[in-house]
Amino acid sequence: MAQPLEGLTALVTGAGRGLGRAEALELARLGARVVVNDFGRPGRDGSGVASAGPAEEVAEAIRAAGGQAVAHSGDVADHQQAGEMVQLAIDTYGRLDILVNNAGILRDRMVFSMTEDEWDSVIRVHLKGHFNTTHFAAAHWRARSKEAGGPVFGRIVNTSSEAFLAGSAGQPNYAAAKGGIVGLTTSTALALAKYGVTANAICPRARTRMTEDVFAGFAVPEDGRLDPLAPEHVAPLVGYLASPAASGVNGQLMVVHGGMVAIAERPRIAAKFDTAKEVFGYEELDGLLTPYFAGRPAHETFAAAEVLGLKRD
Repeated sequence: MAQPLEGLTALVTGAGRGLGRAEALELARLGARVVVNDFGRPGRDGSGVASAGPAEEVAEAIRAAGGQAVAHSGDVADHQQAGEMVQLAIDTYGRLDILVNNAGILRDRMVFSMTEDEWDSVIRVHLKGHFNTTHFAAAHWRARSKEAGGPVFGRIVNTSSEAFLAGSAGQPNYAAAKGGIVGLTTSTALALAKYGVTANAICPRARTRMTEDVFAGFAVPEDGRLDPLAPEHVAPLVGYLASPAASGVNGQLMVVHGGMVAIAERPRIAAKFDTAKEVFGYEELDGLLTPYFAGRPAHETFAAAEVLGLKRD
């Protein structure tokens, strides 16, 4: 029986460890040929010496299980290297069909203490890294569509975070990057729909090298059950979004963890005020807005976070 992704080629960035690794293995299990990308630096802040080891290890695991995979150890934040990893998929397997953007780093600091480099580096890897690979993949699909004279198959799955949904006091760079990724996703979804390409974003919650501090207080089950925070809970949604079955899913944001998928709505208007005059003045705004916000939580975004089960600090 044919697998859902049989004959398709996927590129997964940040696939040497954690979420990316689980996603690459799942796509391969579903029949995809996989380009496994990972820069291979050991530090979750992007520090250390780059290594081809993590990417090659995952590619070898896929091949050992009977799948097809090739490793790439380039930096997604480098525009040229991002193009090279897309081209590797095309040169090796004839085309690219699926792009899963997962690579990222953390450099946490309160906004009043954060350095320019700590801001720039996180934005560079997360947001620019997502753009770089998307740019080259989109150009590939657009060219194929023009050649075919109609839509082609293309899937993008981007990685955002609940830090964007609820705010994260010690991660202004990370939260901003993840919010930017949602904007990039919805823009890409609109731009590429006519070529047959979909773009969606997920907010995964999983125990990985990047979240070891966040979930330090949540014990791993000792009775043999799968950890509710295991990356393997996230990977199946990525496999679904990458498949032909998800052709009608485009421009969506989904929170996923431990057997739960929540589809987030776009922001809605909570209240609307019209001036009784030609133009608002300070006094009128004070009379309307001050009573409205009186007694409300300081951060209204926590309401959405609590619905999704996000732990509030």
